[in-house]
Amino acid sequence: MPEFRLPKVYPLTDTRLSGLTHREQARALVDGGCRFLQIRDKSMSSGSFFEAALETLAVVRAAGGRLIVNDRVDVAIMIGADGVHLGQDDLPPTEARRLLGPKSVIGFSTHTVEQAIEASRLPLDYIAFGPIFPTGSKPDHDPVVGVDAIAKVRDAIGDIPLVAIGGIDASNISAVLDAGADSAAVIGAVLGEPGKIAARFTELASAAEARLASLI
Repeated sequence: MPEFRLPKVYPLTDTRLSGLTHREQARALVDGGCRFLQIRDKSMSSGSFFEAALETLAVVRAAGGRLIVNDRVDVAIMIGADGVHLGQDDLPPTEARRLLGPKSVIGFSTHTVEQAIEASRLPLDYIAFGPIFPTGSKPDHDPVVGVDAIAKVRDAIGDIPLVAIGGIDASNISAVLDAGADSAAVIGAVLGEPGKIAARFTELASAAEARLASLI
């Protein structure tokens, strides 16, 4: 597997939004060019999530991609996933690193500048920050932080890869990246119309690349 590199567009699966299974979403994303994604499901039983993650991993690996498992370090270990994404109330990143080893990708959610600074001292591969904008994928989300807060976090955490999340779509991804984020996590922007997942991902990736090209 090639060295880890955070993509400009980082999709998360969500069965509530698309009506498709995690495997079906992964297939559509892969068809659109995605090679790095996260499987997330807060409602499935452990057994069902394990099966879904295993099926999704097969799709992603067949395309030469990487799969990150949300929250569940145990599932990530059992299926041999490429890493985990942890929230504030999940297993501490230090323990996750001990269990997963040095080669696994570990990301961590933060919602304030202070949390991001604390996270910068942990054994992480990237720090997620948000929600940047209002989002429908997580109704009980933390307070919206806004684009300007990205620059504050960027300055506070140094060179650690930064993922912005929350309400990001083709209309605002350039502003998010311009503010200092290395990557934009997306859910509703790609999953809102099940039949257009591949096209939506390609559109977002193209917008991100166009922004990058304008800086060269």
